[in-house]
Amino acid sequence: MSAPQPTDPRLPASGADLRRWRQHLADEIAEAAVYRDLAGRRTGEEREILLALAEAEGRHAAHWQELLGDQAGTPRRGDIRTRFLGFLARTFGSVFVLALAQRAEARSPYESDADATPAMAADERIHGEVVRGLAARGRNRLSGTFRAAVFGANDGLVSNLALVIGVSASGVATHVVLITGVAGLLAGALSMGAGEYVSVRSQRELLEASSPDPAANTALPHLDVDANELTLVYRARGMSPEEAQEHADAVLRDHSLASFGATDVDQHEAVGTGFGAALSSFCFFASGAVVPIIPYLFGLGGIVAVIVAAVLVGLALLGTGAVVGLLSGGPPLKRALRQLLIGYGAAAVTYLLGLLFNAGIG
Repeated sequence: MSAPQPTDPRLPASGADLRRWRQHLADEIAEAAVYRDLAGRRTGEEREILLALAEAEGRHAAHWQELLGDQAGTPRRGDIRTRFLGFLARTFGSVFVLALAQRAEARSPYESDADATPAMAADERIHGEVVRGLAARGRNRLSGTFRAAVFGANDGLVSNLALVIGVSASGVATHVVLITGVAGLLAGALSMGAGEYVSVRSQRELLEASSPDPAANTALPHLDVDANELTLVYRARGMSPEEAQEHADAVLRDHSLASFGATDVDQHEAVGTGFGAALSSFCFFASGAVVPIIPYLFGLGGIVAVIVAAVLVGLALLGTGAVVGLLSGGPPLKRALRQLLIGYGAAAVTYLLGLLFNAGIG
C-alpha cells in the first residue's frame, strides 16, 4: 500500500484524506490522555516528562485540527490499541503501560504520511525513546520478587506438565498420575525454596564479610597521627591517595566522621532474608506446578486429562511469556509464543518417552 500523497491546499480534501486526518486527530487526543493519566499517578520529574509528552501530542492534534478546519465532524475515538492503553493507564499506571506505549510510538505512521510534518515524525521517534527511558526506570524498580514470581511459576508449569503427561503416557492409573504430580509439585517447590534460601544466606554472609567492622572505630583515638595508617583503609576502599589522606585527616580531627560504613549502601535490605526468599520461591513454583494437575484433581483421566492440562498450561505460558516480553521490552506476542513452544516442546518429549516406555512393557 503506497504512502498517502500530500494534499494540494488549493484543492478540496478527498473523503479518504478527511477520514485519515480525523483518525490521526482522535489518536493524538487519546495518546495525550494516556500520558496525562500516567502523569496523574506519578510525582516529580517523571510527572513533568509525561505531561510534556501529553503537551506534544496536543500540538500534533492541533495540526490535524487545522487541516480539517470546520470539517472535523463528530469526534472519533482513538484506535483500539490507544483506547486499551488509556484503560490500563487509568486502572494501573504501571511499567507495562509504558512498555506498550513505547511500542505504540514506534508504530507511528507519520514518516510515511506526507500530510504530517517532518517535525511531527521526528517527535514521535523521540517520544519512543523518552518512553523507553521511563519504562526502563520502571523495570529497574521492579523488585526481584516480581521477576522470581514470573520465572518461578513458569518453571513449575513446564516441569510439572512434562512430568504429569510423561507419566500419563506410560499407561499408569489416574491416581498414580495425580500422586506423581503432587510429588513433583512438592519436590520442585521445596528444591526451589531450599536453593533460594542457600543463595540468599550465602550472599548475606559474603556481604557481612565485606562490610566494615564498627568495632574498628574504637582504635581511632590511639592511632599514630603522624603515621596515620587510616589512609590505608580508605585507599583499600577505592579512594585515591590524596582523597584518602584528606578524609583520614578529617576523621582524626573529628571522630564523629569515623563510621567506616557511612558511605556503604545497606545491601542487606536489598538482598532480603533467606526465609522470605525461600517461601516466595516455594509459592511461585507451586502456583505454576499446580496447574497441570487440576484436571486430575477433578477426576479426569487418560487423554482428556492430558489435553485439559496442556490447554491450561498453554494459557498460563502465554501469560507469563507476555509478561516477560513486556519486562524485557520485546514484543509480548512473540515472547508468549516462544514460551508456549518451549513448554510444549519439553512436554512433548516426555510424552513420547512415556509412550515408548508403555510400549516397551506392554
